[in-house]
Amino acid sequence: MEVGTQHNWWYNQLFTNWKKFEVIYVSILILLQVVVYVIVPDSVIGMVSGVGGVLCLVYGMKGRKISFIFGFIQCVAMTYVAWISHAYGSFAMDIIYVISQPIGWYMWGHDEATRSFKKTTRNWIFAAAFIAWAAGWLVLSLLHGQLPYFDSVNFVVSLIAQLLYILKFKENWSLWIVVNVVNVLYWSILTFQILTGATNVGTLGANLSQVALQIALLFNAVYANKVWASGEADNEGGAGQSATK
Repeated sequence: MEVGTQHNWWYNQLFTNWKKFEVIYVSILILLQVVVYVIVPDSVIGMVSGVGGVLCLVYGMKGRKISFIFGFIQCVAMTYVAWISHAYGSFAMDIIYVISQPIGWYMWGHDEATRSFKKTTRNWIFAAAFIAWAAGWLVLSLLHGQLPYFDSVNFVVSLIAQLLYILKFKENWSLWIVVNVVNVLYWSILTFQILTGATNVGTLGANLSQVALQIALLFNAVYANKVWASGEADNEGGAGQSATK
């Protein structure tokens, strides 16, 4: 890739075709991460994870390949946060996320169109996700992880959502909404436990940064679901919508 072309690629990926609403809400979501760090400045890694996660999912919402660069940064940081918090389901998934980022980078470079499943196939996928969640709950309970019924969502449902995201199936956002709702509850409970002295596992700043991140990602997933359903992400990625599978 020539220097001029490379510069244009980075510029187009980062700065072009932003709606005023998107600029405002991205700025607010990033500011939220910084505010949490200022309030409880005990986890720079937590803030890095939060900012990287916001940028990853926002650019993913717009169907842009650069999202996987921010995703790699976020996942590496989040792996550490999950480990010190004994969130073993999240830890296992974050390792997979780190590996999946270069795979996603490759896949999105070869096929820019979004896809969707037929209704029957979609229902089977959601049913399989529910069964996998129950199985993951059992496994994490045996490992004595924290809040295994919540952490299992990170352990298995996130894996399905990430796979659909890499393959650009629109249904990934429905699963991410479920994951983010659960994660808001999960990290809020862990934060409350530290504040009340019920546990000394993890740090307050790291947990608060994850609460802020999950709220941001939940908002983004809801908005991204609308954007991908309308076909706007196809225009961002420079390709048309593929046929329904």
